[in-house]
Amino acid sequence: MITDIHTHHVPKGWPDLGWPGAPRLRIDSEREAMILVGDREFRRVQDDCWDPEVRAKAMGVDRQVVSPTPVFFAYDRPAVEAVRAARVFNDLGLEICADERFIPFCQVPLQDPDLACEELDRCLANGHRGVEIGNHVGDRDLDDEGVVQFLQHCADRNAPVFVHPWDLPSGPRVDRWMAQWLVGMPAETHLSILAMILGGVFDRVPESLRICFAHGGGSFAFWLGRFENAWHRRNDVIGTSEHPPSHYLDRFSVDSVVFDERALRLLVDTMGEDRVMLGSDFPYPLGETPVGAVVREAAFLSDEARARILGGNAAIFLGEHRES
Repeated sequence: MITDIHTHHVPKGWPDLGWPGAPRLRIDSEREAMILVGDREFRRVQDDCWDPEVRAKAMGVDRQVVSPTPVFFAYDRPAVEAVRAARVFNDLGLEICADERFIPFCQVPLQDPDLACEELDRCLANGHRGVEIGNHVGDRDLDDEGVVQFLQHCADRNAPVFVHPWDLPSGPRVDRWMAQWLVGMPAETHLSILAMILGGVFDRVPESLRICFAHGGGSFAFWLGRFENAWHRRNDVIGTSEHPPSHYLDRFSVDSVVFDERALRLLVDTMGEDRVMLGSDFPYPLGETPVGAVVREAAFLSDEARARILGGNAAIFLGEHRES
């Protein structure tokens, strides 16, 4: 069962929530729409974002984990408004994911841990299988006490968590060449993994927490050696976790969307073949097409490792099978 754990949707029925700067959807045709942030054009999307039949024909795998598009998170709004956004988005997402080939993940108002826990429970009861969260809430990273409270709740509810970068820093140096996506997203994801480790989150949350980071974990795998070296040589500054960084590699997973066999080899060598799952970022233009091509064609992978990455690890992440 080949499973893509990193895909997104946008509901065509997304309403205008009425607050200044709220993300909106401008329907341009039966097949195309434009996501607007206030009056600014953010991203053009097609019907593979909302039409299950179109999506099924294009997805190239047996199943997809279907998560929200992060621009709709509303973490920067008052919590009551973020709850409203989450409820609308999550309920519309269940309509898109009525087909059993689509596995719905919800969003929550992460700026308020109590409301986030309540919305997760509502969604799990309604049919969502897990939750996607952004990698930060303003200046609060994943080691923030409120976020840790929510992650502990996810572990208690046996709900898998998918972490996706969002709300990237902007400025003259990163607003050209799509540098926010090419540099900012990998760096933001790397920073979030550091926060989970150095912030002591993995020392505080149960080992049962299943959490995956998008985009191959960003630049983390490449710089683990530097991270490890700093933990030992400058422990007075960064030694806030109980163990060195390499100790925690079996506490999280990453997706495979790194686009190059050499990068995938490093990722598997660093994380282990049981901690990498097929991901594509479908249906967006910077996603992998065809889905899973790098994993399927990677000469260094054994048949067993390839099967794990293409689907076996996802079954464990989704709680369908236990780790062997």
